[in-house]
This record gives sequence, structure tokens and C-alpha cells, in this order.
Amino acid sequence: MKIAMTLPGMDPGLDRKRLVEWTSRIEDGPFDTLAFGERMAFFNPELIALFGACAVLTERVTLRSTVTVMPMHHPVMLAKQLATLDVLSEGRLSVGLGIGGREEDLLAVGADMERRTNASLARDVDTMRRVWRGEDVVGGLLRPVEPRPIQAAGPELLAGAMGPRAIRLASAWAAGLCGFTWAATTEEIAPTFEWARQAWSEAGRGTPKLITGFWFALGEGARAQMSSHLGSYMNWLAPAEREAAQRSAGFTGDASALRDLLRRIEDLGTDEVHLVPTSGDPDEVSRAADAIGI
Repeated sequence: MKIAMTLPGMDPGLDRKRLVEWTSRIEDGPFDTLAFGERMAFFNPELIALFGACAVLTERVTLRSTVTVMPMHHPVMLAKQLATLDVLSEGRLSVGLGIGGREEDLLAVGADMERRTNASLARDVDTMRRVWRGEDVVGGLLRPVEPRPIQAAGPELLAGAMGPRAIRLASAWAAGLCGFTWAATTEEIAPTFEWARQAWSEAGRGTPKLITGFWFALGEGARAQMSSHLGSYMNWLAPAEREAAQRSAGFTGDASALRDLLRRIEDLGTDEVHLVPTSGDPDEVSRAADAIGI
């Protein structure tokens, strides 16, 4: 099972110096992937610009969005942006796609709310793949929208789908799931993986790539760190829901407990786990590297 480290952009202060330090430690550590997700009405950096920097600051790790909110983007423009990232990273790009769980992010960019459906997402994916094949998807262009991506069929596309219906619909276009577990338990992960296996099998598409992730905090003061981070991050939830998550969401514990959790997640047939930090301290990368013991 591969291990990914997520950048700490959902905490304030991800400036140039901190980005260089985090990417360097991820690149030099035992991690296979550098990950980051997308929000709009928050203090995180913009995803495409951030990954452009990461593409040239790294040489080895996969770059994966977890996830890109499709209704916030025009599919042709996003196809060009992702192809550019694929070129700059020399084919190391993997893209999680979803329809978005926070309405305010879509409102902030004037997104068409009618595109916030799984059917619309599938159509946008088809449009992007046609762009990557060099097709004129609008008609009348003097030449195709370029650059062409390094990966022949375009970047790997994964679904940020959660429920059985969304997963079934994603099986038509995605290479697998780019999921998340709030509780950081195998009991929460296992049903999602089974839905995916069944959906991909019924669609005649083989075995899906299975990815999950969770928030983590290690050592003394871990729950206080987790609570502080989630209290800020989960600003879209009602106070009672946010407080419940602060008490129980994510993984908090020592290195041994983290290794045990990762072993149990691996036993589910997981291809990769995203560790999502709850601190912007670059030493968080080193603590996680030491804890997983690879």
C-alpha cells in the first residue's frame, strides 16, 4: 500500500518558504504522493497554481488533487490546465474529481448549480478527454486546445464519490475512488470499497483503484491539535456537528497506533492512503515518516 502526504494549505501560512520545506520533506521521505484538495471561500491557495509550483519543486512523487470540484471549472479550460500540469510534472499528475460538498464555494465563483450532478460530471470528463485527444470540441478552432498531456490518455481520473449511487455512476469513467474517512476506521472504509468493487465489476471495468484518507495528529496534545484544526476547517457545519467532529473525527494517537491502523486499512485491499495533517509545522512530515516506519 502506498502512502500520500497532503499539504497543509487548509491552515493559514502556506507561503513560499513553507511550501518549499513541505515539498522537500515529502519528496525526500517515504511518501509516494503529494496531495491537496480544493476550496474557494477559505484561506487555502488555489489548486492549479499550487500544483504548478509543486510540479517544478518535485521530481519523484505523484501529484494528486483530492478533489477538484468540477462545477467550479469550465471543462475545456480545466483540460488545458491539467494538461499543462501533466507536462510540467512529466506525467506525474492524478486528478480526483467531484461535484462539491460546500455550496458556498460554487456560489463564490458564480457556478451553474445545474452542473452539480454526477451526470454533468461525466459529460465534463468526456469533454476533457476529447480535448486531450486533440479534438475540436466547440467547432471552428484554428488548431486544437493544447498542450497535449504527457500521459497518452490524459491524467488519471479518480472519483471523489461517497455513496453507492454516486460510486456506481463513477464506474463508467473513473479509474477508481479517491475517498476519505472522517472516523478513520476500517468499519467506515470497508462498505465504500465493496460498493466500488461491485460497481466496477458490473460495469465490466475490472478492479478499481481504491484510495482513502484521514486527518491525523500524533503524540501529546494530538486531540487538541485535531480539535483546533477541525474547528476552523469545518466552518460550514452547524456548531453541534462541528463540535462532535472535533471530539471524534480523524486519527489521534502514537506512532504504534498509527502503524496498526495503516495495517488494518491495507488489509482491506487499499491501494493508497492519504495522510492529512492538522498542523502546518513542517516537522509534521518528519513525525509521520518516522511513525509509519518505512
